Amino acid sequence: MEIKKILNNNVAVTLDEKGKETIVMGRGIAYKRKIGDELDLLKIDKTFTLSDKSVSSRFQELLTNIPMEHILLSERIINYAKIKLGKELNDIIYVTLSDHISGAIQRYKEGSFLKNPMLWDIKRFYKDEFEIGLKANKVVEEEIGISFLEDEAAFIALHFVNAELNGDLSNIYDITRIMQEVSGIVKNFFKTEFDENSINYFRFVTHLKFFAQRVLTNSHYNDGNNDLLESIKYKHQKTFQCIQKIKPFIAKKYKYELSDDDMLYLMLHIARLVKDI
Repeated sequence: MEIKKILNNNVAVTLDEKGKETIVMGRGIAYKRKIGDELDLLKIDKTFTLSDKSVSSRFQELLTNIPMEHILLSERIINYAKIKLGKELNDIIYVTLSDHISGAIQRYKEGSFLKNPMLWDIKRFYKDEFEIGLKANKVVEEEIGISFLEDEAAFIALHFVNAELNGDLSNIYDITRIMQEVSGIVKNFFKTEFDENSINYFRFVTHLKFFAQRVLTNSHYNDGNNDLLESIKYKHQKTFQCIQKIKPFIAKKYKYELSDDDMLYLMLHIARLVKDI
């Protein structure tokens, strides 16, 4: 493997057999080396091949600015998350998580602790991702000796939500806020608490997540389910009254008009959740 770029003594860039940029890491792997030299394969501890060139470029820049141990512990967390979530994640997670964890470690060393205003909503809406955040806290404590607060686990959780949705964190905060708002309207209307361990709650939250994305991007879909909507309105009259609270709220605050399909699927999920059957 021929060196194409040297980032520091421990990190270099080469090309894989398909001609893709591959970042290789290892203690002293590029020490006293120059571009064009062959790498000592025995010194390679980790390789990263990121499909997106812009992400790879950002990751390379990050590697020159944060300790290698922070990158490696972040990779350990990402590998755990892939198994836990059972899905592929956008490569951007290697950049955002490594950057966040390294910055958080520095903040904690300086005695600076950030409170997460959305802690309880994140715990409620993104249970799997929050568990990954707690795992990240444990990994940091094991490897660095710093104990992150639950607030940090919630910040970390959002990086994984972001990597699943291929959005950006500002969008994720907006999505979570809409989920909280709609959920709050349903709770207040039915004067009930949700069973957050139920499958119906999981389905409701999953639907809300993608509904919120459509609201923010102002993208509608309508499969022509008007007849079914009329039937559901008749069968679940109280749920339809609840939808009549959600619809003007979303229209006023987000300039998004609920389509018939939006109303239909929200009604179906809410009816199951509050047992309006």
